[in-house]
Formats: sequence, C-alpha cells, structure tokens
Amino acid sequence: MKFKRWVLSFAGLAAVLLLLLYQSFTSASLPKPEAFSGTMPIATPPAEMAIFHLPTGTTKRSAAFGYRGGSYFDKRDFSMSAVLVKHPKGDLLIDAGFGKEINNQFSMMPLMFRLGTSFEKAVPAAEQLARAGYDLKNLHGILLTHGHWDHISGISDFPEIPVLVTADEHRFIDGDSPWTAVARSLNANYTEYSFEERPYLGFPKSHDLYGDGSIVIVSSPGHTPGSVIVFLALPNSRRYAMVGDLVWQREGIALREEKPWLMRRSADSDAEQVRENILRVAAIATRFPEMVIVPAHDSRGFAEIPQL
Repeated sequence: MKFKRWVLSFAGLAAVLLLLLYQSFTSASLPKPEAFSGTMPIATPPAEMAIFHLPTGTTKRSAAFGYRGGSYFDKRDFSMSAVLVKHPKGDLLIDAGFGKEINNQFSMMPLMFRLGTSFEKAVPAAEQLARAGYDLKNLHGILLTHGHWDHISGISDFPEIPVLVTADEHRFIDGDSPWTAVARSLNANYTEYSFEERPYLGFPKSHDLYGDGSIVIVSSPGHTPGSVIVFLALPNSRRYAMVGDLVWQREGIALREEKPWLMRRSADSDAEQVRENILRVAAIATRFPEMVIVPAHDSRGFAEIPQL
C-alpha cells in the first residue's frame, strides 16, 4: 500500500509539473498596452554616421525557447553579435558578442546551462575589424546592453577600451551571480554613465550620448538590474531599437509574448519589470512601425543592418 501511495504521489507531482511546463510554453499574450501618442524625438545625426553588423556566432535553439507560443519544431539560430556604430565624435560597439576566449569563458557558466546549450563560433568582432583595416583609435567604447556572457565575451579582445555600463549593471557584474562570472573574469575598464530625467519614447529616463539624438540610451531593467535599450537614428532617417535581451525574438514584441517560465526563472532578474518594458516597446512599435526592433538574439533584426 505504501508503495502504491508513493507511486500515485509521484505520478501526481509529475502531472502537476508537466502541466506547469505546458502552461509555461503555451501562448499567453500580455494585455494590449495603452497607445503611445507622442511624436518621434528629433535627431540630427551627422552625415558620416553609419552602423554595421558584426556576427560572432550562434546558439542552437527553437522558437519555443525564445517566446511563449513558439514551436518546438521551429529551429532557429540565435544570433550572438556586436554592432559597430561609426560617429565622428567617437565610434562604439554595442555589445561585443563571442570573443577569442569564448570556449574558456563558456566553461565558467553553470553546469546545467552548459548541458543545454550548443553554440557555434564565427569570426570575433576584433578580428573582423582588423581584417577591414579598422583603426581602433576611433573606438570610443563598448556600450553594453547588459553583462551576460554572450554579450561581453569579446571585451577581452579590446584591452583598455572603456566598457560603458550603468551603475546598477556594474554592481550586478561585481556581485555573486553565476551569470556574470565571465564579466568578473575580464580585466575590463568598466565606465559608468547616468541617465537624465528626460523622457524618451515613453521611457522616463534617458541618456543622449552625443547630444544630437543619434544614440539615445534608456533604462530598461528586468532582464538584469541595469539592462538598457539603445535607440539609433541614422542620417537616412532610419531608426533602430537595440532592445538587448528584453525579448529574445521579435515575436516577444510583435505578439507581446514573454519568455517561457523556465527561461524567465533563470535568465530574468525581475519578470514584472520585463513585462512593463515589453509593453512600452510594443506601444512604440505600433506607433512607429518603420522603426526596426532588434532583439540581441534574433537574426531577422540584424539582417536589416549591413555587415562590415
């Protein structure tokens, strides 16, 4: 009888867990946000400004991993990239992607994550720049959307280049999270910047990096405590929103689908803040459909940025 009760209890627990997993991965769109009625902020980007995609590798995932309601059979290459922003006041890399030491750095990640993650390396950003004859004296800094391993790996290939982070993200990196072990291992020149009380596209605070509206950073915590979104305005009137890991695939914004519960549980620091910022970006995307939304791991967004 005891064995039978144990079997029934185990079966019941397994059924509950399976139900939770099923509900975690099924579609559950966030409520439609209040319409954004503001105008597009004025920007005066210099004529010389340009952006370029530097693909540094991929991880092998499915759409189901990326957002609730995605198919397990929809296999996708999740991009690991850097973006070079050329600006006469100083060039920037937005994130650094996979660097030369990615194999050693990956070994620092938690065991269960490593067992469930398969990745492929491409040419590191530093090597791509060298092949193109790029002069590193023009590189003003590396602007991080956040401090996770796949965004900061390549920093080690750019010694002495300032790495621009918020104070909250700097504290997160310096803490004891296993997800920032790689960031702590780097001899990086972390340089903090702050936000002004200046609303931008519905976000309460922003930082206009060069004062011309071409590179505007907004605070977007949730995935990590100091995550940011970078808005770019080009001289050809094209606008981009580099949303980092707020969502992993475009459907997160277009369908207002957050990450599955298992992924949110391990990857996001504050799920409620993530939801709030997803709805902010969804409202912007509805108001300005011409703006290109670029999640850090969606190759479709990067396909709309020329490669170096």
